[in-house]
Amino acid sequence: MSIINAVQGALGLVAVWFSYVFFSNAVKNKDKFSEASLAKLSGTGFICNFFDTLGIGSFATSTALFRFFKLVPDRLIPGTLNVSMTICVIVEALIFITVIKVGIVTLIAMVAASVIGAVVGAGIVAHLPEKKIQMGMGIALLVVDFVFIAGLLKWMPVGGEAIALEGTKLIIGVVANLILGALMTIGIGLYAPCMALVYALGMSPKVAFPIMMASCAFLMPAAGVKFIKEAAYDIKASITITIAGTVGVLIAAYIVKEMPLEILKWLVVCVILYTAVSMLRSAFKNKESEEKTVEIAGAGTLNPR
Repeated sequence: MSIINAVQGALGLVAVWFSYVFFSNAVKNKDKFSEASLAKLSGTGFICNFFDTLGIGSFATSTALFRFFKLVPDRLIPGTLNVSMTICVIVEALIFITVIKVGIVTLIAMVAASVIGAVVGAGIVAHLPEKKIQMGMGIALLVVDFVFIAGLLKWMPVGGEAIALEGTKLIIGVVANLILGALMTIGIGLYAPCMALVYALGMSPKVAFPIMMASCAFLMPAAGVKFIKEAAYDIKASITITIAGTVGVLIAAYIVKEMPLEILKWLVVCVILYTAVSMLRSAFKNKESEEKTVEIAGAGTLNPR
């Protein structure tokens, strides 16, 4: 059995383990399903994962739709993103690691680093208050937007021909992917920054697909289970997006395969910018609300009636 077959087998086992934890928790808490529109959740899952498979990324676009249609509370967005997209990304990884050749040491080292980062990050994010999550996601989305714009305007390297990393470049790749894995847990997608990283290290642009998809496929179950155990995710949204999103992945990978995305990417840039500003405004409103509450409480203490 080849190493790629072993990686596929490991992904299969991870998928089974995650599915058991996810769906058993959902059944146990079926009385906590939200009132969000099933049609809007399905559309979000299908569209975002369809374009995710083509390299657009799903976290930023999903966050924008969650907020626009008021589908998921801000506090639950990071957990919902990680839980709902896990099975979809595992399917993507199983497809792309067999289609595109990549150095196995590079793949395993960068994937392992991203998982470690995600496990540490999820434990922290699951306990953060809504204001800090809004602030973190707002800043993270601005960073993603910059990476998107840099790529579209050719400001960053366009990559080389290498399919593996060695020496110092491998160390840089591993450390950077560990950080990206941690950032995944606050809702910043790994695809755009990982693609930028691969390009900057002189690797072939195609190699970004198996690296970023396998990284997400292994780190998201680990992070997702933490969010599930902390009840820091929306159950109905996660189930619906998992089902509709998987359909979107299969159609994009086996039927559409590729399509011109330049105009769509600029549209995504605008949507991400709007969502980032919206998140930061909400965070500052929360801050002002807390300050007013403190002032009122203080006044009540100083001037009892």
